[in-house]
Amino acid sequence: MQPSKDISRLVEIMAALRNPESGCPWDIEQDFETIAPYTIEEAYEVADAISNGSMGELKDELGDLLLQVVYHAQMASEADAFSFGDVIEAITTKMIRRHPHVFGDEDARNAGVAKGFWEKIKASERAQKQDGPDRENSLLDSVPIALPALTRALKLQQKAARVGFDWENRELVYEKFEEEVGELNSAITAGDSDRIEDEFGDVFFVLVNYARHCGVDPEKALRRTNDKFRRRFRHIESNIANSGSEIEKASLDEMEDLWQQAKSHERR
Repeated sequence: MQPSKDISRLVEIMAALRNPESGCPWDIEQDFETIAPYTIEEAYEVADAISNGSMGELKDELGDLLLQVVYHAQMASEADAFSFGDVIEAITTKMIRRHPHVFGDEDARNAGVAKGFWEKIKASERAQKQDGPDRENSLLDSVPIALPALTRALKLQQKAARVGFDWENRELVYEKFEEEVGELNSAITAGDSDRIEDEFGDVFFVLVNYARHCGVDPEKALRRTNDKFRRRFRHIESNIANSGSEIEKASLDEMEDLWQQAKSHERR
């Protein structure tokens, strides 16, 4: 079998890997639950490639993510649930339905996108699902539970804000943040571990809200800070190693000096 730019070749490869008689033993024994973590991981690797600005890396990671879609579709096909073609048909139908201002008749195109359009069309889609196994009872049900907590908090808030449930301005959100920090400190003083965890959650949630009102993606911001921390800590490690010592033997003052050095280098 030869490589190809045709998506059908990837579908053929996955079918061959899952063939009970001649396929790959590892691929054959997988199911939706065992593959799901890989799907999430591949999505993160796509995000990393975008963050790194590497088009070559992005191409490879998008291929890995596409493989996950084909993998799930193949398993669904084996269960006589749906095929990869059905996946394509479903998403093309949805995109056309959600963009009448692009794909509709002349009147629809001229009308453009009216305020509240997205919420109305998604509400219509939810109503169509109410009698099926994918029933959704709330505007927020469409936000996946498996999302990273910061991202899920952001999406929950965005959904609520689209129907008017939102703070009027970011100053009010900041006041709420200060209030939540005060409640957290009270919980810490009381030594109530369950309440401390609950209040920490409230602080994170309101911080996400504040980030949203400031036009910042909190997940992206934290990823950026994680990378910055890793980069500066590597500077500490490499300098200590170059001095002939070991990081375990370094004092906090030594590491702090190198940390400040790393910050200074970045600013320059």
